[in-house]
Amino acid sequence: MPASHKLRVAVIGTGAFADVCHIPGVQSHPHATVATIYGRRLDAARELAAKHGVTNATDDFQSICNDPDIDAVTIASANIVHAEQAVAALNAGKHVFCEKPLAMTAAEARTMEAAANASGKIHQVAFTFRYNYGLRELKRRLAAGDIGTPFFARIQYDRWTGLADGFTTSWREKKQFAGAGMLFDLGSHLFDIKRHVLGPIESVIGYTHVVPRQAPDHRSGEMINVETDDLVNAWVRYRSGFRGQFFISRVTPPFAQLGYLEVIGEKGALKAALSRGGVDYLKASTPDSPDWLDLPLPHEASDKLPHALGIMMRSFVDSCISGHINPDLDATFEDGVAAQLAMSALLESEQSERWMKLDGIA
Repeated sequence: MPASHKLRVAVIGTGAFADVCHIPGVQSHPHATVATIYGRRLDAARELAAKHGVTNATDDFQSICNDPDIDAVTIASANIVHAEQAVAALNAGKHVFCEKPLAMTAAEARTMEAAANASGKIHQVAFTFRYNYGLRELKRRLAAGDIGTPFFARIQYDRWTGLADGFTTSWREKKQFAGAGMLFDLGSHLFDIKRHVLGPIESVIGYTHVVPRQAPDHRSGEMINVETDDLVNAWVRYRSGFRGQFFISRVTPPFAQLGYLEVIGEKGALKAALSRGGVDYLKASTPDSPDWLDLPLPHEASDKLPHALGIMMRSFVDSCISGHINPDLDATFEDGVAAQLAMSALLESEQSERWMKLDGIA
């Protein structure tokens, strides 16, 4: 790509994450611009484009694929259309950044991975937690042997939001469009971060739960049934032999400020925040000094801003410009498939009530 040329990106979707992450993240890179915004509703696409100073909006996805001046697309649409949109864009020669979960099923995810590999283009998944300073330093310290050999890892991430006054529904609460609730929305992040930090996952077991209730649609106000899971409890067995656990919920009291990952080893433990960056820390505990002590991080970690979002989107732009990802940081469609396989295995285990190996998932 010529040094004078700015990467021209089309943002697919007009929801909250396109607004707070995809568009401003791309625009924050000096060598990229958001050229157009796509939405199923043209009025919504135009409104979001005007908000961010983007000159073009469209409700014609194929026109984006056909436009030779569009270099890349970022997909922030409903889960049900991720596969269709990503494959079309890749086949049209565009770099693709896709929101998690990568797909609705493991089979869909594999189809997307095959299209990505055949295209020769950059393909990344929005696993935001990878870009937190604390998490990156935890991974480095773990590899350096700071806590010895790890034998257990756990994640806790819960809150009351699903039962609070003001809770509204969207496509995320409908199985037809979302596939799952907390499992796909947050569990995809957690399966990825466990694999990213601790290595390949062999098998999982767990369950999901939905609290029976209705809540108003965020647009119409109509009361609809909440169909997708509110709570997930999962146990993970790694190829290396040690095990881990995570609990996520939108219907239980917060155990801590947002969520965290703890990795416990024979010499001590490390704990990092899981967030968009607004809460970003790394703490350490040892058998002799059990109180959690803060470990040093770059000053940006304490800015209380969602810095991980901007870092992630600028990293995608950098990958498109250079032609290769940062393998120590960025998540490809291969990583998205791995998370999808873990989620599918958990759903299978819920039915069979036994451990499910990821390599047995179709």
